[in-house]
Amino acid sequence: MWFWEVDRVLLLMALLLMAIGLVAVAAASPASARRYSDATHQMASMYYFWRQLVWVAVSVPVMFIVSMMPVAVARRLALAGAGVFLLLLALLPFIGSEVNGSVRWIDFGVAELQPSEFLKPLFITSIAWMLSLRAADPALPMQWITGGLTAVVGVLLMLQPDFGQTMVFGAVWVILLMISGASPLAIGGLFGSALGGVVAAYLFYDTARIRIDNFLFPSKEAALVDRYQIDMAHATLSAGGFFGTGPGGGTVKFRLPEAHTDYIFSVVGEEFGLLACAVIATLYLAMVLRVFLKLIDEEDAFKLLAAAGLAAQFGIQATINMAVNTGLAPSKGMTLPFISYGGSSMIALSIGMGLLLAFTRRNPYLKRSPYTVRWKAS
Repeated sequence: MWFWEVDRVLLLMALLLMAIGLVAVAAASPASARRYSDATHQMASMYYFWRQLVWVAVSVPVMFIVSMMPVAVARRLALAGAGVFLLLLALLPFIGSEVNGSVRWIDFGVAELQPSEFLKPLFITSIAWMLSLRAADPALPMQWITGGLTAVVGVLLMLQPDFGQTMVFGAVWVILLMISGASPLAIGGLFGSALGGVVAAYLFYDTARIRIDNFLFPSKEAALVDRYQIDMAHATLSAGGFFGTGPGGGTVKFRLPEAHTDYIFSVVGEEFGLLACAVIATLYLAMVLRVFLKLIDEEDAFKLLAAAGLAAQFGIQATINMAVNTGLAPSKGMTLPFISYGGSSMIALSIGMGLLLAFTRRNPYLKRSPYTVRWKAS
């Protein structure tokens, strides 16, 4: 029954993005391998590709298994998982390892785990469940409770610091509030508070102020350091023109930092052209639109909120990454869903997609009328 109930088009789009990601990582791997090699350690040119192939091989079964779970089981596991990874997020300052000035990972030797990546889909599902309880009892203060939990997550993320992930959590929470029926006055107040929060972050949060200043008003020193990534991303993205230089033909990518992760969209632009970038952006848009259109007649409040929140997460994360690559936003350290290199990101996104597929499953025969007239030729 799973094959007939699952949204096969949505599943196909996710698998297609993973396939595109493998090709993109293969294109970016030589550049990153050369950048991280030195006189004592030479990395194989396809090092990141082979590792990403392993992560995809692990992630695809995870996505299928999660998508087959009954809704109630998936919800319970998401609630338990959210508690575990929220605890790990709180423990990061004590047990985390520092990379590029940020403490976002727990180093297990053979691999690193990023709790915030796993927390995203599980926390969104948990928030959706809490907000869905208002459908049975509107007096429940779930808006305040979910807002408080989101604020706690935001504070823990800002301590890392990780402003990009904070934006994703906050934006998805606001979207879920709007869908759950929050008043226009409350939504307006939230947008006002968000604006005030950005101003406060600029005034009192050094990381945010430096990023904003270097993006909007770059000094000569910033142009050489902080603006370098943005400028090189734009140069790499536009170097291939409309159709690209061809696989392995890119040269500008060798000067691009984090070509296999944060700036992989630019590598796609150089080697496969702006047309390929447009196809990728269209795939993300089609994925989000398909989910929202499918939810128009959804009667279960939890499935409606959970699926909408997960789809919004994919869309927001992809938009932030592409905005950074095109120079429309400062660097955020945000991966491109299913395409960027990374084990934590790939497995966590696969869990999220599995949950999304589980919550959008429909029995095609459930509402079919038994009284449908079938005409027969005489």
